Amino acid sequence: MAPRAPRTGLGQAAEPAARRREKSSASARSMLLTVLGEFVLPRGGEAWTGSLIDALGALGVEEKSARQALSRTAAEGLLESVRHGRKVRWNLTEPGDRLLREGTERIYGFMRGPHTWDGRWLVLTAGVPESQRRLRHRLRTKLTWLGLGSPAPTLWVIPDAAKEAAVREVIHELDLADRAYAWTGPSAQIGDTAKLINDAWDLDDVEKRYLGFIDAFSGRVASSDQEAFVHQVLMIQEWRRFPFLDPDLPAELLDHDWPGPRAAAVFHDLHSRWHRRAQADWDRREEESATRH
Repeated sequence: MAPRAPRTGLGQAAEPAARRREKSSASARSMLLTVLGEFVLPRGGEAWTGSLIDALGALGVEEKSARQALSRTAAEGLLESVRHGRKVRWNLTEPGDRLLREGTERIYGFMRGPHTWDGRWLVLTAGVPESQRRLRHRLRTKLTWLGLGSPAPTLWVIPDAAKEAAVREVIHELDLADRAYAWTGPSAQIGDTAKLINDAWDLDDVEKRYLGFIDAFSGRVASSDQEAFVHQVLMIQEWRRFPFLDPDLPAELLDHDWPGPRAAAVFHDLHSRWHRRAQADWDRREEESATRH
């Protein structure tokens, strides 16, 4: 993420305590989902409470916040607890398993390599009234995750006609078929494509974030298994934002050397380098939790 100007002590004090707790809670839940996807999902979707609390603690999450993140994730139907004597083991539910598999596929497949473009766009109109804010938010979240951008109210675009089936699924899932219409095809060469892109996506901000990611992680080394674990999770935390921000435009629509592929190379190289040691650190936590009384 691009570096931000430091906040003053006055600014921090001025932020309501409730808002700080809300942000901390959201961060703890986000960290938990990353840990679940990276270490729990590949092992059958099960983990001890102690392992999860300890792992989040290594990432700077206080125990109270970690336990709240577990409870809230379970309340969302993504986890369920099973008691083993005095200990509790958490299992991914079917929706939780599906969510993490879809996220893993998107995160690790994103910007994985160059792709050709057939010149076709997908354009979608979908109107949801302001009064249905939750539905509007769900629609925006799902379409943004697919890479679509919104250059104008109710209008969504992406230069990738292959997203048609995925967009259809979103519209069906949200029961918006009677309020949406989509079509695919090449540009009619009317209007300014560069302006459309700038209105649909904040690419200047995305570029700064890519450069910040490269600066933050390239050259970073891990001197222990636990350090590899921490670096791995923090790097994934940063990388997982990019599929929401970057539509991965074809080269034909970019006017300069885009840093996305360089950032992707850093991500995949370091992930491969840290993977074995990070996984070993997780296995250690699970073994210790299993034998803890």
